Amino acid sequence: MLIQENISLKPYNTFGIDVFAKSFAPFANVNELQELLALHTSNLKPPTLILGGGSNILFTKNFDGLVLKNALKGIELVQEDADHVYVKAAAGEQWHSFVLHCIDKNYAGVENLSLIPGNVGASPMQNIGAYGVEIKDVFHELEAYHIHDKKVVTFSLNDCAFGYRESVFKKKYKDEFVILNVTYKLNKQPIFNTSYGAIEQELEQMQVKEVSIRNISQAVINIRSSKLPNPKEIGNAGSFFKNPKVENPKFQLLQDEFPSMPGYADKDGYTKLAAGWLIEQCGWKGFRKNDAGCHAKQALVLVNYGHATGKEIYDLSEDILQSVKAKFDVQLEREVNII
Repeated sequence: MLIQENISLKPYNTFGIDVFAKSFAPFANVNELQELLALHTSNLKPPTLILGGGSNILFTKNFDGLVLKNALKGIELVQEDADHVYVKAAAGEQWHSFVLHCIDKNYAGVENLSLIPGNVGASPMQNIGAYGVEIKDVFHELEAYHIHDKKVVTFSLNDCAFGYRESVFKKKYKDEFVILNVTYKLNKQPIFNTSYGAIEQELEQMQVKEVSIRNISQAVINIRSSKLPNPKEIGNAGSFFKNPKVENPKFQLLQDEFPSMPGYADKDGYTKLAAGWLIEQCGWKGFRKNDAGCHAKQALVLVNYGHATGKEIYDLSEDILQSVKAKFDVQLEREVNII
């Protein structure tokens, strides 16, 4: 195990923010993780940050502690029954590569989640979702290492308390666990989900005659590629804000004032608003100040055009929050973790 000092984190975050970690080390198994944590704790050094794919994080300053890069690898079929397969993936596997692996094996359920950046370990942490599917729909269990108790704990679906871009790992157990692997319950016989967004229209444009999980995946890839910037080309972390919810009576008042406002009612008396629409109505779409900006095709995505600092992007997000609050009396919430 090699602990490096004063390492740039620019290659390890999709925003491409050039900040430095006081100490940095990868771990490829639980033993290495334990040894690194024990060494760090014994030296009474400042905090530890577990870093996955770096796709949902904004660094606003240097990290005065130890960054541990999750490099756990491996995908295996651990169980199956008449209808399902149970596939375990290590937390350090790239999420999109895992999705493609499942498609190659004809395991159905994650095809709508194609091209989401980041690693497998982040998928349950924030209950990633897209095009009508969330991790909670395919989740079976995960194993995580408890930093203080020094033991591996298994979490079931109920244990994770999944919500909209939420789980127990974001708040209740924040910084207490390191996710090691996730097991997904996938279908042998696919149940196609094509009604959300523009999937059906994209399949028509692709001239698909018979729907499959592979061409649904390709349709999602096409749609995402047309709307969202590639982090390898323009620094970003995908959707920066969550879609907010308001009570139905408030939505009616808002729609009376803004008739074109989209909304999606749920069963609990709330309507989910489109954060991208709210931001665009406030004039931010395509905005740029120095190298920090709001993407020209999707207002929900904040971008680093080259040399923006994390603070510049954070300040832009704060200005956006305040303008949406002033215009619509709706409070946006950041989806990206701020460090």
